[in-house]
Amino acid sequence: MDTAEILKRVRRLEIKTRGLSNHIFSGEYHSAFKGRGMSFSEVREYQFGDDIRSIDWNVTARFNHPFVKVFEEERELTLMLMVDVSESSVFGTSKQNKRNMITELCAVLAFSAINNNDKVGVIFFSDGVEKYIPPKKGKSHILFIIRELISFEPKRKGTNIKETLRFFNNATKKRSIVFLMSDFLTGSYQDALNIASKRHDMVGIHVYDQRDKELPSVGLIQMNDLETGERQWVDSSDKQVQQYYTQQFNQHVQYCRNSFKKSGADLISIRTDEDYVKALQNFFVNR
Repeated sequence: MDTAEILKRVRRLEIKTRGLSNHIFSGEYHSAFKGRGMSFSEVREYQFGDDIRSIDWNVTARFNHPFVKVFEEERELTLMLMVDVSESSVFGTSKQNKRNMITELCAVLAFSAINNNDKVGVIFFSDGVEKYIPPKKGKSHILFIIRELISFEPKRKGTNIKETLRFFNNATKKRSIVFLMSDFLTGSYQDALNIASKRHDMVGIHVYDQRDKELPSVGLIQMNDLETGERQWVDSSDKQVQQYYTQQFNQHVQYCRNSFKKSGADLISIRTDEDYVKALQNFFVNR
């Protein structure tokens, strides 16, 4: 894809997702995550009804009169987008592939964040961290992120969420809102997710294609694993094969749900041919 085409796609995506952010998501986004942290504001004299646990004993001793610490809700948040760019993310059989869906989701969330004067950063990952963009504010930064989402070419094919979460846990000390977007076709990541969820506000977005769940009945087909390169011939018209295929997918989804639930994090599932606007709205409203 040449530079001109990339810029056209950036502009089209900006118009679509910024409109959604301005008219639909900005308020919901902020309402869902506000109040996740408190920062020190000032010290004032003690008033009847104040919590004695908020008394500042150093200032009280200095003036021989009770003073309390006042905290206020942190207005500035940090949004981190963790984006799966492994080979399986380019799979798609309907309106768009998983990578394109994830790109739109990232753009909507990013514009929602800057509308609230928050910082936005990104981690691109495959079977390791491919690229880290530190959190910053501003429209130009968001447009840079969108360009990278559209044009980024990973060096590796696999998926390793555990190592990506470990990198994030070590690289980011300030509490952040984290959207982890992937089809989650990877090994166990429970321990790393537990640690990240204690430090940050974690939300997983499971993006999948209809054909990840259901085989089309078209007879003998060759199936390729995009990440390992493994190939296998399958009779897609065989009812037992179809049932086994769907069962494996359902078990995979249940594992994802259990992993996020155990860690105290949220998980949203969105199919590539579904309306992600409704899915995000429901999440923000019910959170």
